[in-house]
Amino acid sequence: MKKAEGANLDRKLFAGMRIRRLRRELALTQAVMAESLGISTSYLNLIERDQRPVSAQILIKMVDVFDIDPRGLAGDEEARAYTQLREIFADPLFQDTPVADQEIRDISAASPNAVDAIARLFQTYRDASTTSSMLAERLADNTHGETTSALMSFEEVRDFINQRSNHFPELDDYAEELYIKAGLVDDDPFLALRQYLQHAHGVSTRIGPVDLMGDDLRRYDRHRQTLFLSELLNQSSRAFQIAYQLAYFEHSKAVEEIISNSNLENSEAQRLARLALINYAAAAILMPYGIFLQTAEDNGYDITLLSRRFGTSFEQVCHRLTTLQRPGAKGVPFFLIRIDNAGNVSKRFAAGGFHFSRFGGTCPRWNIHDSFRQPGKVMTQIICMEDNTRYFSISRTVSRNRSAFDKQDNQFAIGLGCEISHAGKLVYSHQYNLEETKSDMPIGVNCRLCERLDCHQRATPPLMRSLRVDDNIRGLSPFDF
Repeated sequence: MKKAEGANLDRKLFAGMRIRRLRRELALTQAVMAESLGISTSYLNLIERDQRPVSAQILIKMVDVFDIDPRGLAGDEEARAYTQLREIFADPLFQDTPVADQEIRDISAASPNAVDAIARLFQTYRDASTTSSMLAERLADNTHGETTSALMSFEEVRDFINQRSNHFPELDDYAEELYIKAGLVDDDPFLALRQYLQHAHGVSTRIGPVDLMGDDLRRYDRHRQTLFLSELLNQSSRAFQIAYQLAYFEHSKAVEEIISNSNLENSEAQRLARLALINYAAAAILMPYGIFLQTAEDNGYDITLLSRRFGTSFEQVCHRLTTLQRPGAKGVPFFLIRIDNAGNVSKRFAAGGFHFSRFGGTCPRWNIHDSFRQPGKVMTQIICMEDNTRYFSISRTVSRNRSAFDKQDNQFAIGLGCEISHAGKLVYSHQYNLEETKSDMPIGVNCRLCERLDCHQRATPPLMRSLRVDDNIRGLSPFDF
């Protein structure tokens, strides 16, 4: 029997609308579905009307009989759709036609595909507005040049990766074969990959001085059959760049097939996707799926240990952990976010169902922002969203120490987390009583979407609420609503 992964069987689950939608997608009558599940038609009718919860036995039976992902019934998809739709309708564009919260929930539950279509339409509107604003600024400044669509292409690729749950099995299968073939099992990754690149492709690797390489970290010279790596790269980054070159040489065809089967039509988006997929393959070479997952499970997902074991960086390990979604061999469904010290989001993946904002930053109450005060220290926190979903969060800064003394290093904060039901597997959670909610930090998606009344760190009022202004009262927050 297939395990109902990702579902909390101890929680009462009311999923009537989702079950009704599933039944219609399968073209089944209530009688046929009820018979398949071993229950009466009247009982199924009560479940579909949310007058009875879905028991653990029925959920497991549905997974077994209809081969479905239980997380779809557990409401993860609906929660993401709700967050996405709520953010869209919070835009000032809709201020004259407010949509009630219950209406948003109903649409999210009944038609998640329609929500995706609305989101795409709204993204197109936002892209057009951004382009229009940029053109207006150029005209106002009397400057010339083409308006770039890089931002729109970047978002398109990000959506594509999230739609695939950041998991590409064809690349993982290739990487596991190469890991053994290149001898990474018994040797330092950099040395093993350097030797394999020379023997398999006749390409030598040289470490170039910064005065020769400039700002280039990797440069492949086709004519000299030489891969130049900057001396500013540390050992793990050098190994990654060789792995990237190998993936480019040996697996470009599979990458092109993935892109051709996607809905990426923009040539710029396709180029960005190609880069992302080859990076994925490079990480998979250094951290092959089966061995990496087993090591992570055996050691409580200790990121530092995994980094040492596989010769990779903290960020590379965190990124790889978000990709462990192989059917039948899944890891903890992590989400990941990367921000700079101004709060700008430069990377986000939501395998763990976390509610990310598409168009803004993050909540200031989340201690990922505190990481910059204690660089290099791993910080943990239990956070609770407005819908009472609880997550366990791990945060730490990462630095790209690739510059000389007189240059400023880039510093980011990585946030890695999962739903609280998975947190017991993490070595970082052992100091917590995961059932206790008193120490939870209530957060929101971001200030403009959050409606918490008791937040003293609010930067902007919520877009879905009207401000109350009283000349005689000043609270801890300048916004009352």
